[in-house]
Amino acid sequence: MENQKLNAPYAVASLVLGICSILTSCFVVGLVCGIIGLVFANKGLTSYFSCPDTYEGSGLLRAGKITSIIGIIFSALSLLYLLLVGSVAAAWLGFLGNLI
Repeated sequence: MENQKLNAPYAVASLVLGICSILTSCFVVGLVCGIIGLVFANKGLTSYFSCPDTYEGSGLLRAGKITSIIGIIFSALSLLYLLLVGSVAAAWLGFLGNLI
């Protein structure tokens, strides 16, 4: 009987969290999901490389890491955009308040 390899730990979780971080990147939830997915992917890759004969699914871990990084970048850009729009709106409201 062949030895059946196990899925790498946290492989599916990191991929799902990475995809969720991309889908919800315009909210803070995307940033949180991306960070947790990145941590899971790093933990899974560490355990995979410590014993590669036991596990399979390093592609899922790498995909989870990449999608988490993309989600974090999109969330950070979205947050910066919201801060920029808020500061411009506050400046305009201050300017209009001075005119009245």
